[in-house]
Amino acid sequence: MLILTCPYCGVNAEETELHPGGEAHLARIGPNGTDEEFESYLFARKNAKGVHFERWRHAYGCGKWFLAARCTATLQVFGTYKAQTPHPPAQIVEAIRKVRPDWTPDWTPAEGIAE
Repeated sequence: MLILTCPYCGVNAEETELHPGGEAHLARIGPNGTDEEFESYLFARKNAKGVHFERWRHAYGCGKWFLAARCTATLQVFGTYKAQTPHPPAQIVEAIRKVRPDWTPDWTPAEGIAE
């Protein structure tokens, strides 16, 4: 069973207490976006085997949305962080690289890592 720690209330919650919200860090498409961009936003997901960033809601707790980094193959959780964070915090990136040294983030270095 998947157990995630809510970064807001600090509760270690089983997945039955949470509600999944899909892939994290998606670029939202505004009203000026093309049909192709909107279609890609709605339907195209990475769905990678390995390191994945997801949105979760602490449904039977504080009710807040948060983000989690985990491995889809092993269910290992690297950490959770607040939903307003644009990129995973440095300690989560370090935790991922400790287990998977060949992993590279899919954001550019100019975007940086949240502290």
